[in-house]
Amino acid sequence: MSMDGVKPLLSLHNINMTFGGIKALKNVSFEVLPGEVHCLAGENGSGKSTLIKIITGVYRPEAGAVIEYDGQTYTHMSPVTAQAGGIQVIWQDLALFPEMTVAENIAFQTVIGRWPRFVNYRRMREIATKALNRLGVALDVDTPLKEYSIAQRQIVAIARALVGEAKLVFMDEPTASLTQSETDHLIEIVRSLSASGVAVVFVSHRLAEVLEISNRLTVLRDGALVGVYPVEGMTQSRVTELMTGKNFDQHVRAKVMEGEPAIVEVKNLSRPGQFENISFTVRRGETLGITGLLGAGRTELALSLFGMLKPRSGTVLLDGKPVRFSSNRDAIKAGVAYLSEDRLSLGLIQPQSIADNLAIASLDRIKSGGLLSDERKRRLVGRWVADLGVKIGRQSDAVSTLSGGNQQRIAIAKWLATDPKLLILDAPTVGVDVGARAGIFEIVAKLAESGLAIILISDEVPEVYFNADRVLHMAQGEMAGWFDPRSCTLQEIEAAVYA
Repeated sequence: MSMDGVKPLLSLHNINMTFGGIKALKNVSFEVLPGEVHCLAGENGSGKSTLIKIITGVYRPEAGAVIEYDGQTYTHMSPVTAQAGGIQVIWQDLALFPEMTVAENIAFQTVIGRWPRFVNYRRMREIATKALNRLGVALDVDTPLKEYSIAQRQIVAIARALVGEAKLVFMDEPTASLTQSETDHLIEIVRSLSASGVAVVFVSHRLAEVLEISNRLTVLRDGALVGVYPVEGMTQSRVTELMTGKNFDQHVRAKVMEGEPAIVEVKNLSRPGQFENISFTVRRGETLGITGLLGAGRTELALSLFGMLKPRSGTVLLDGKPVRFSSNRDAIKAGVAYLSEDRLSLGLIQPQSIADNLAIASLDRIKSGGLLSDERKRRLVGRWVADLGVKIGRQSDAVSTLSGGNQQRIAIAKWLATDPKLLILDAPTVGVDVGARAGIFEIVAKLAESGLAIILISDEVPEVYFNADRVLHMAQGEMAGWFDPRSCTLQEIEAAVYA
């Protein structure tokens, strides 16, 4: 029995898991009540995803584990048992099929079975439309998923999880790519699910959401249970302290950079339909923050600076010389590096090794006699892993074995190894927890101190306010305003962005 005599829907005891000699979970206990919204909190690498995969049957825990679910007791779950029992997961990477339609993505499990059968597309459309209506969202269910934005794909993943008789739904960073209004709507959906008796386990690094929506909070740190806490009376700073064991004192880092030489100058850069007449300068050692709502044109601007998109008009100067990149290869050779907001599919090659991912943009630097040198690659990787404090097992391990925060450090290291003049960081903390975020911004600060010019793009205003020297606000593809963190408040920028 648990709170107020209510028997848990899910109860785990003595959960242990080891990967490559690293203890991912250490004697963890965890429970969820029927209809409860429960937050599972912890830094990347704390064991949250491993615990979810044990519950859903992806991983088998070590001997001695006890899993009680919906009145049944197991030593381990299987994917079939978990799904048949109404356990659904919305993974952070969405696990969708871009070439398939919205309807096929949402309802494909309804046509999966042991024997071949004809596909009832009309029924699939009905199921998909019903699920989307439950979310209050209108999408063309016959359109291929690849036609939709990341935010809309997230909604499709949520709709897919709601198909069927779910009793327990895990949401792993479900709001990472959503706007504030979409996030607010999702929170209402979660409350509706809870009211109907569906238990929801909410994993989010946006602590304000956690405190708004959850009843209780389970905190993991380094694979061990820190404790289970009522959310009532909890503060963001207290949750951060529980997750990390540290206090984080945020302060404005902005400094005067006007005397430094210009590294990149952008003059009246335009790409119709995406951004218009954008002008700015980034100087040596300066961090320029660019913020705004989704759809403001920030990523399209970054891709134009990196040679992935071609601007219609305007000029870009690098070290005072005009440049026109026909591809990202030209940009890399010129000294421009771009860290994509979509780390999982664009920033890193998940099945490949840590070493190969880090070295892939620097192959010319590790050649010896015209061939790639394993020794040079090993030294290159060792240097950047040490410099950025990346926690890895072996260089040959797949990068997918790392936590989100450590994957992001590898992604940053990949570009630093090219020795860039300008580093563009596009939403570098998406899916990264508060402790790892602090570490990433410490890296950014040190890179700026070393003379690197940095463009920091984020839709989270506090990130640019505390970590940039100047902040450009973009709205609907245009320059909406400039802010100096030394002479304005965080609330002033937020008011302008979210107005």
